[in-house]
Amino acid sequence: IFGLVILCVGIYAEVERQKHKTLEGIFLAPAIILLLLGFTMFGVSFVGMVGSLRDNRTLLKMFFWVLLVIFLTELLLLFIEIIFENKMNAVFHSNIQEGIRHYYDDLDFKNILDFVQEKFSCCGGDEYRDWEVNQYHSCNGSGPLACGVPYTCCIRKAPGEVINTLCGYRTLDKERLELLDVIHVRGCIHAVGLWLKDNFEATLGIVCSLLLPQVCG
Repeated sequence: IFGLVILCVGIYAEVERQKHKTLEGIFLAPAIILLLLGFTMFGVSFVGMVGSLRDNRTLLKMFFWVLLVIFLTELLLLFIEIIFENKMNAVFHSNIQEGIRHYYDDLDFKNILDFVQEKFSCCGGDEYRDWEVNQYHSCNGSGPLACGVPYTCCIRKAPGEVINTLCGYRTLDKERLELLDVIHVRGCIHAVGLWLKDNFEATLGIVCSLLLPQVCG
């Protein structure tokens, strides 16, 4: 049922995204990820349920092998990310820059990036200067956002502090050392990567604890 709910949400989100489509990269389309996740969860659960109710060995074997393939694929992707970290970072950076370019045109991407920047205390993809590619934040612009970064990049002095939305004003033309008390200068690719490395054992443990019982059962 949960898989079906995710699938329906994904379909609705994708229909809405198509009305105002500006981004093509799969990394920038949460609706597509929801569609794939929902379809996979619903399909696998349906096969397992029918196989169990009808005591159908073929369906139960299919259920087992699909779960095993999903488990091994996740492990493979994890190791690929570790081994080819630089190449993967370049792919993510390219997609994030494209998203930043259309930051105010795509609400889904905007909400995700704002959340990541606040949650992981980071700014941009590779670094804070990535915001230069956005026409409103470019130093060549003339608006109030010119040469600045969104407020989600700013450092909060105290938890729950009401932050000034123009706190990132005129930061793109300054050096990193000048901004250490104003905005987060580290890029989100590096911040998230460090978090994953710091929590690698816990993350792997959670994945294994969720998938291994299903595969072995």
